[in-house]
Amino acid sequence: MNLLKKLGGILYFIYQWLIYIPIMAVVMVLTALITMLMCAFFNDRVWGFYPAKVWARLMCYLAFVRVKVVGHENIDKSQSYVFVANHQSMFDIYAIYGWLNVPFKWIMKKELETIPFVGKACKSAGHIFISRGQTKVAMSCMEEAKRKLTNGLSVVIFPEGSRTFTGEVGSFKRGAFQIATDLQLPIIPVTIKGAFDVMRRGTFRQRPGKIELIIHKKIDTSTYTNNQNELMQMVRKEIVDDI
Repeated sequence: MNLLKKLGGILYFIYQWLIYIPIMAVVMVLTALITMLMCAFFNDRVWGFYPAKVWARLMCYLAFVRVKVVGHENIDKSQSYVFVANHQSMFDIYAIYGWLNVPFKWIMKKELETIPFVGKACKSAGHIFISRGQTKVAMSCMEEAKRKLTNGLSVVIFPEGSRTFTGEVGSFKRGAFQIATDLQLPIIPVTIKGAFDVMRRGTFRQRPGKIELIIHKKIDTSTYTNNQNELMQMVRKEIVDDI
């Protein structure tokens, strides 16, 4: 059994580098080009989301990664939300893009804007870049997020700021909770399970597996305007309790 498992790992490793990664590169560039072109002429609410959704699902299917979703009934598609998720792996992005099933904008690190094709496509799609450590720029980005959060368009934030090294959920930053309380928008916590085992931070090695996306019930933020720390800890506990 151990020999078969080891052989399977070797075969998957070969498949990843000779087949999956070349396909991923081509599909990523095509998705970026389609997004940039269509967003230049049409609504980024549609073209900033659906090409990436198809790309994300394809990347999971080709990696032999299954995604299970629990809690879609907790989303009212006419309502805007602040989705707050833990960050285990690059595959978190695929899982959320591919299976959240509502249009949204990411709030992401400014450094990602420099990635060839991807950064330009994300900017065209209307995603929001935040410069860490630059308070005035960060506040401007938060104002941009607030302007976009209307008519069922939501934002997704990884409040840890970066992927975990250990699989444990790190401390949360305040940005997501500031937006939610300022606009009195509900927060929906999202627990991501299994992505850490599929691809860990610091390695390009992938493994087939299963990711579970748990969409929790919304949390009314209207009573937490002056108590964001309590809201932050409550959301974090909701996410951690299901890992």
